[in-house]
Amino acid sequence: MKLSNRLAMKFAGLAVVTAVRLWMRTIRCKVVYYDPAVDPVHTDCQGQKIYIFWHENLLLPIYARGHCNMAMLTSRHRDADILSEAAYHLGFGLVRGSSFKGGSSAIRELLRKSRRMHLTITPDGPRGPRRVMAQGPIYLSSKFGLPLVLMGMGYDRPWRLKSWDRFGIPRLFSRARAVISPAIVIPPNLDREGIEHYRLRMEELLNRLTLEAEAWAEAGTRKIGEQVVFKQTSPLPARRRAEAHRTLQPTAGQPASGGRNRAA
Repeated sequence: MKLSNRLAMKFAGLAVVTAVRLWMRTIRCKVVYYDPAVDPVHTDCQGQKIYIFWHENLLLPIYARGHCNMAMLTSRHRDADILSEAAYHLGFGLVRGSSFKGGSSAIRELLRKSRRMHLTITPDGPRGPRRVMAQGPIYLSSKFGLPLVLMGMGYDRPWRLKSWDRFGIPRLFSRARAVISPAIVIPPNLDREGIEHYRLRMEELLNRLTLEAEAWAEAGTRKIGEQVVFKQTSPLPARRRAEAHRTLQPTAGQPASGGRNRAA
């Protein structure tokens, strides 16, 4: 790439970063966890993980969890260049390439980074089909021995781009919601049949979590165990964690995402 093109790409990436920070700062974000310890900023988060979410919901995680020791897999396609620049400036490590070509440089780089960093992948990117999971995350989880964390996210009646993924842009001062799975262990050394089996299961689960988050965002109700999402790069102090929990707590034996109460 020519120097002039590289400079233009960097300036475009910085412009995107500025817009994301200003825009997302106005969004009211809440989350429910099946296990809060999967959040990389939680004091009890142990070991590396692979975080996956649909490409259309990228704005929320890259805004809220930059500088959290995460490496993001992005495509080598030119249309991913600005995204890669923006993710870098927002605090993500980068790996460019495919997640499902054995022996490729991307696989080797992901393996190297996974020894000290979390990985994050949009499993329907870079070109779709929308909300159809590729085999890459299952392959990596099985090969590297890292659990998957599925992140269902939704916005309240967002604007949608006319792109393959109908990329979501939340309206200013609107709601964003997330429903996060526990860490899911994928068996090691899966063959292609096993990878496809777990791909279908994880695709179904991620779609279910996404639909739940979208319905929650649109309804504006409260959920048992909900927490406010803070933009942060280190664990919250105990007092602030308690404030984030509000007054609602799950009852014994009930997952954190269960139930709704009055509007919020």
